[in-house]
Amino acid sequence: MSDPAAPPRGGSGPRPNRWAAAMVLVRSLLLTVGLIIAYYLLPLDSHSTLGASAVLVGGLLAVAVVFAWEVVVIARSPYPRLKAFEALASTLPVFLLLFASAYYLLDRADPTSFTEHLSRTDALYFTLTTFTTVGYGDITARSQGGRVVVMLQMAGGLLLVGVAARVLTTAIQTGLRQQRRDRPPER
Repeated sequence: MSDPAAPPRGGSGPRPNRWAAAMVLVRSLLLTVGLIIAYYLLPLDSHSTLGASAVLVGGLLAVAVVFAWEVVVIARSPYPRLKAFEALASTLPVFLLLFASAYYLLDRADPTSFTEHLSRTDALYFTLTTFTTVGYGDITARSQGGRVVVMLQMAGGLLLVGVAARVLTTAIQTGLRQQRRDRPPER
């Protein structure tokens, strides 16, 4: 009987078994649900633009540090592809909820920042509309500060999709090369 995680003949490293893949999906889903719950429950009552800026800058730094750590983990993982999926599935909701929080706080600090008052759901909707580039219609940024934050999200979204995809691909390739070096030669 063959080991489900054993590398296929001529393959490039072990294949994750279904249990490992299911656990990655469950962890990613639980993290996303937990983050959404936290977004709706955390007290975001700052009424200053400085508070919104601090949340955004601190959060973006945290995302960058966590992403860099994930790249190292991917390169060392026995399942780099699966770990890369988990890293992206974890980083993306953090990035989006971070911007939703910043928009919500910005609206509290300056109610003229957007065409309408933003509830947390409105802020999340606006964030997803910006990230997916489907365009605006009902909510748009009016103030200069609001537009700057929207531009930061647009650039960050492009970086997350473009640069992050490239970095994750490189980390996967590094992990697969490491597996090939560590694997005992076939006899």
